[in-house]
Amino acid sequence: MGKHRFTVTKNSGDLEPFSIEKLKNSLRVCGATKVEIEKVIKEVKPGLYDGISSGEIHKKVFPLLKKTDRVQASKYSLKRAIFDLGPTGYPFERMVSALLHHKGYKTKVGVILKGECVTHEIDVLAEKDGDVYAIECKFHSKPHFSSNVKTPLYINSRFLDIQKQWNSDAKNKTHLKQGWLVTNTRFTDDAINYAKCVGLTLLSWDYPKNNGMNKNIDKLGLYPITALTTLTQREKEQLIAKDVILIKELGEKRDILGQLKFSPIKIRQVLSEVHQLCHM
Repeated sequence: MGKHRFTVTKNSGDLEPFSIEKLKNSLRVCGATKVEIEKVIKEVKPGLYDGISSGEIHKKVFPLLKKTDRVQASKYSLKRAIFDLGPTGYPFERMVSALLHHKGYKTKVGVILKGECVTHEIDVLAEKDGDVYAIECKFHSKPHFSSNVKTPLYINSRFLDIQKQWNSDAKNKTHLKQGWLVTNTRFTDDAINYAKCVGLTLLSWDYPKNNGMNKNIDKLGLYPITALTTLTQREKEQLIAKDVILIKELGEKRDILGQLKFSPIKIRQVLSEVHQLCHM
């Protein structure tokens, strides 16, 4: 490939110059050593071409990492693992709730609240230090989807309706302070600018910078069950059906693996990966 410059097709469909340093950094973040990174790059390089999609690069890198270190492979495929939580948005809501819970919030999922005009279902209601936050979760199964300005416009109007009712009710001992919008993809610039203007908190895969969902999941060790490389897709779906959304939860509910008729060898393999990812 030499010094030939070429582009990569991102999930959004946009093109960007390929960066070997960006690929190395993504591997470094997963915990790969310098030697392992160079080995992966050496094997992947010959198969790269102009216009290759980021998904294709992932398909080339993931099995190489999986062969050397399953934990590194799990971390590398984190973004894809969140998409695999679908098709419904409920597991994603549970994951968002868990993230907030581990940051000291009391949380409830799927709460019906009266607004001044109509009734609304709130995906996650979080409370901390007497302040309450109404959180809407927008889960997308396709990585190219971005939430444009229409979404925060709609969410903010709902929040204002609920806020008027909540804060005027003398029975409420807490203050409904702010609305949040969380997505597993990205926001457009207009969406971000509008949210800043009206005081709506946004959280996406990589926004705010250095404090997005990816950083929080890794920091708190709250990986989704779909990130496990020792499970098949069907086995992941079985666990989600049992309301096991996070790898950490699987470590706390080990008997579920026996209930699903996993073999003793399989259980040991899965729990070993759970232990390494979550330090349990």
